[in-house]
Amino acid sequence: MIAARALDPDKPALDRAAFSDADFQVIARLAQHDFGLNLQVSKRDLVYSRLHKRLRVLNLPRFSDYCALLQGPDGADERMHMLSALTTNVTQFFREDHHFKMLREEILPGLLQTAKDGGRVRLWSAGCSAGQEAYSLALTVLGLMPDAQRLNLRILATDVDPEILIKAEAGIYPNDELKAIPDALRSKYTIAAQPGTFAIGDAPRSLITFGQINLIDTWPIKGPFDAIFCRNVAIYFDKSTQSRLWARFADLLTPDGHLFIGHSERLNGPAEQMFHGAGVTAYQRNGSTPDRSGFAAPHPNSSEGTGP
Repeated sequence: MIAARALDPDKPALDRAAFSDADFQVIARLAQHDFGLNLQVSKRDLVYSRLHKRLRVLNLPRFSDYCALLQGPDGADERMHMLSALTTNVTQFFREDHHFKMLREEILPGLLQTAKDGGRVRLWSAGCSAGQEAYSLALTVLGLMPDAQRLNLRILATDVDPEILIKAEAGIYPNDELKAIPDALRSKYTIAAQPGTFAIGDAPRSLITFGQINLIDTWPIKGPFDAIFCRNVAIYFDKSTQSRLWARFADLLTPDGHLFIGHSERLNGPAEQMFHGAGVTAYQRNGSTPDRSGFAAPHPNSSEGTGP
């Protein structure tokens, strides 16, 4: 085992030549196997630039040492750090607002009526990153029904990265993110926190369960869901992994449930016959899906895995 050592601030920058093709192949193979990340050779420089900082933190002199750590008996934790370094957790409240407009105007009114009549409603933010998407879903619900907490309506928010989930559950953000939240929701459901930051209030939090799920692994959930948001996640996967993911989402959606994906993503594979277009990168399920009886949210420390 290669032990991590204290950071040496005087250590010179790594020589790019020390990152061999063999090192890249080890990292690409582990990223694909553990997380479904598709690291083509064209990403070699990006991998170097993202990971050389980890070598400095660990005070490892060579990428070959880092690869040995990743593959060693204690490599699982470092592979999670590798994932965090290789993926981009850039998001914002109400990102791609056309999706939330569609949810607010076309989808939620019927779902909220179902909930008021005693029915069950479930939404899933798959790849929730630092939580802004999940909280945007909750705020959209509360904007239409301020007492939604009393109904059988819940939001599942999951990600592959346990570190980013800690930030998501904390629900504390810099004040410059407030401007993306509509005024009426901002004044009612956010509060001042530490200097320069704000926190999400109790009402939105009460609607959300956070958990760790690896989207290429076994899912410890049964569904079904009325809407799934999985945006700017599948861009990290190859086409075959994307195809399997879209089909698995379809299997967990209610009849006529909706799937929202990122602006640069497209459905492929069997899912093309399982959905029809319902808006800009928004799709509606065709046919029947499982009944509405089960919803098992993962424990936040579940060992089942997570989603990039």
